This record gives sequence, structure tokens and C-alpha cells, in this order.
Amino acid sequence: MRITKEPEERKQEILDTAMRLFYEKGYEKTSIADIAKNIGVAQGLCYRYFPSKEALFDSAIEQYAEKLVSRFSVSSRHNKMTLKEFIETMPIMVETEDNTYYKTLHVVENKKFHDQLTLKVCEKLSRVVANVLEHAKKKGEISIDDTRSAALFCVYGQIGILLSKNYTAEEKEKHIREFLIYALRL
Repeated sequence: MRITKEPEERKQEILDTAMRLFYEKGYEKTSIADIAKNIGVAQGLCYRYFPSKEALFDSAIEQYAEKLVSRFSVSSRHNKMTLKEFIETMPIMVETEDNTYYKTLHVVENKKFHDQLTLKVCEKLSRVVANVLEHAKKKGEISIDDTRSAALFCVYGQIGILLSKNYTAEEKEKHIREFLIYALRL
């Protein structure tokens, strides 16, 4: 019996199944045929949504990065806070270990993919931070002419700390917050 699903639902099913198989079998050992077989659909259906395994994986990275960045979304409560208060309360780490995407991207064999995710998150997050800094500039809290460059520095500059094995999660948060407050002269 053929099961028809809405295109977005089917696309998500393909992405989720692929990430699970990438975790279980490894990226290199998983084929589009494996993904289709696991879902119970023809291989051509997967290719209708994704022209290649690489495109499928890139789409999964894009989607997961968007999900992570959405956790940083600036709420209306930020308008009532100073930038310093915002930095002191903002989330630093947003990934949780309870999903297949996290597991797939954090095994040693997939370091290259984790690095790709890190850069995608930074790219998306730097736009959010630029808006936050521009808002703080308008409120007179900071006097930085180029908020876009400052945002890039604030976001990409955290990578070394976040990836360091020398700090606990709490120490990473503390160092990042302290540095941002210092760098932005708050």
C-alpha cells in the first residue's frame, strides 16, 4: 500500500532518516538507496528532494543550524534590558545530546561535519548579534561604528573557547560572558 505524505513531511522524514543512518553506519557507508530502503520508498523519491547525498547532508546542516540559532532569538524582553544584562543572561550553549542530529555531528569520525555546522551557526548567528549591537548602539550603550564587524568578532571569536577541552561548560560560559563585556566596553 502506497503512503502519500505532504512534501515537507516527506522531506523531513528523509532528512531525519539520513541523519540517523549517518550516525549508525557512518556518512561514507550510507547511500541514498539505504535511506530510501529504510523509509520504504523508491530511491528516486529521495532524489526528487535532494539531488545527491551531499545536498541532503547540506540541507540537514542548514536546518539544524537554523534550529540552534532560533534558540538565541531575541525576544521583546531584550528591549527592556541593557546589553550587559542581555549578555549576562543569554544562552551560550544550545545543543542538547538528546537528538540524532547532535549525536551524528559529535562523533569523532564526523568532526568535519561538526566544523561545517559550527561555521553555519556562526554565519546565521552573526546577523542576530549585529541587530542586538545595532539596537544597543541606538540606545547609547556602545559606541561602535561597525556593528557588523563587531558581531562577527563576537560570534566567531567564541569558537576557540567553545571547542576547547580545557574548560568545563560553566567555565566556557564565564569566559565568553566576561570577554564580551570587556570587548564591548560594558
